[in-house]
Amino acid sequence: MKLILYSGGTAEANYDLNEIAVKLTDKISPKFSLIPSASYDAEVDFKFFVDEFAPFGVTKFQCFTVDTPYSKTALSELLKSDLIFLGGGNTFYFLKHLKSTGLIDELKTFASNGGVLCGLSAGAIIMTPHVHTASFPHFDRDENPFDMKNLTAMKLVDFEFFPHYKNSKRYEEELLFHSKKIKHPLFASSDGGGIVIDNNSIRFVGRTFQFYQGKKMAYNKL
Repeated sequence: MKLILYSGGTAEANYDLNEIAVKLTDKISPKFSLIPSASYDAEVDFKFFVDEFAPFGVTKFQCFTVDTPYSKTALSELLKSDLIFLGGGNTFYFLKHLKSTGLIDELKTFASNGGVLCGLSAGAIIMTPHVHTASFPHFDRDENPFDMKNLTAMKLVDFEFFPHYKNSKRYEEELLFHSKKIKHPLFASSDGGGIVIDNNSIRFVGRTFQFYQGKKMAYNKL
């Protein structure tokens, strides 16, 4: 699989990750599609998406919303993309609509068949086994508007992901505590950083830390 988990940040901060994303498609003129977390402000998100990747020569763009009705034709066109990008926002809202539309399975098949799947913040968390990391720390978490109990997600990777990480004591304490309760490693990236998976290889871009069984380890930029 070809996956990129973005923490967040500006186009300038994410330049390295964006360049890798384009190269992973291995296409001269790839088609890029954005799935925003919500239709609200989708136009703004789509403009930002186009502005990020147009400098790399990408000219084919599509926006596909999951919390509004869509046709089978629109879904078919989405799945013909070379790269699909899951946007940021409220993780629980996004997950609910991806599940209720059946798009979770469609996206897993897309990734299994060689398509490049990227996620930013909420979108990245949804690519992991579940979305627990969106519910903490108490001072910086997503609201769960539907009081969702089943937080299982796409399970494309065997680790958890925490975006927008700030290397401070209060974040560290929360993540160390969580790491003692789970069986998977937890990777936390600062904005501008993220994780690139290209089949059997994994790369850490920017500032990323691993939290595992109550211990913290830093990963250098590769």
